[in-house]
Amino acid sequence: MSNARATHLTRRGILAAGGALGLGAVLAACGDEDAKSGGSGDGTAAAQSGPWSFEDDRGRTAKADKVPSNIVAFVGVAAALYDYGVQVKGVFGPTTTKDGKADVQAGDMDVSKLTVLGNEWGQFNIEKYAALAPDLLVSTMFDDTGTLWYVPEESAKKIEAVGAPSVGVSVYDRQLTEPLQRMLKLAESLGADVTSSKVTDAKKRFEDASARLRAAVKAKPDIKVLVGSASQDLFYVSGTNLSVDLEYFKALGVNFVEPPEKAKAQGGGWYESLSWENVDKYDADIIMMDDRSSAIQPADITEGTWKKLPAVKAGQVIPRSPEPILSYDKCVPMVENLAKAIEDAEKVS
Repeated sequence: MSNARATHLTRRGILAAGGALGLGAVLAACGDEDAKSGGSGDGTAAAQSGPWSFEDDRGRTAKADKVPSNIVAFVGVAAALYDYGVQVKGVFGPTTTKDGKADVQAGDMDVSKLTVLGNEWGQFNIEKYAALAPDLLVSTMFDDTGTLWYVPEESAKKIEAVGAPSVGVSVYDRQLTEPLQRMLKLAESLGADVTSSKVTDAKKRFEDASARLRAAVKAKPDIKVLVGSASQDLFYVSGTNLSVDLEYFKALGVNFVEPPEKAKAQGGGWYESLSWENVDKYDADIIMMDDRSSAIQPADITEGTWKKLPAVKAGQVIPRSPEPILSYDKCVPMVENLAKAIEDAEKVS
């Protein structure tokens, strides 16, 4: 990992960094019938006919003669669409772990029913993609230049040549509510019933969780939260700008540790890199840790300096999803977990 970052930041290097934070923007700066049905109850998308179009966050309008049904998407996007009853045929990005289980970014999908075009960074099987006869490609974007996340830049023209229109949903420098609304709108255009109780209840739970977090912060304004990601060689402290979840939590009043801009410069403005010897540089009462499979998880960190941190000793470490599944249902636990952590936190810094 350190070699990937030795001289300059690359797309692969940012990913290897565990993305303390959202990763990609830096990059620009430096099935069968069962699978189709979705089994998602009253949120299942209904078949539609007639022309279809959707203007994405690049300002481009994707068009088709009918509502796309052979959809290929980044796994996290596919998981969000699944929650709204929209099934995809193929996925790319972290879908299964080394032991064959569903990756955290796969959400509730049955990954055994999906065609996986690539499970790791840089992997995208164009032959498999073309064989699916895709009529829509969807991914998120971690920069402001329209780069589709996990679509290899060196293969982008060949992938585009297959002929499917693409949609990009931005998760760069905006609050969580904005991409949540955009994903819901996309799902609706693809046939999801956004008025179903499943969808409206999830949105209400998200709003309630947000109110709970705001109240928790108001009751304990001095609780400091540090956001980190662990790799073998380095510990990354996230800044709160650029990432959709942290910008939203900050707007609700959460008191985050914020590395100075100069310290974040090497991480493209996203994060500061610390050696494990210096992991105690910042005082914090709660630590939120990257839950993706690309990062070392707290239970597996053996560094003595980590174990001595007050928040770690107090058991005040919670998971964080730098690449949240953009459905209201999946974002509720993110907000609730932070609210509960602040409610229960002892001042240890």
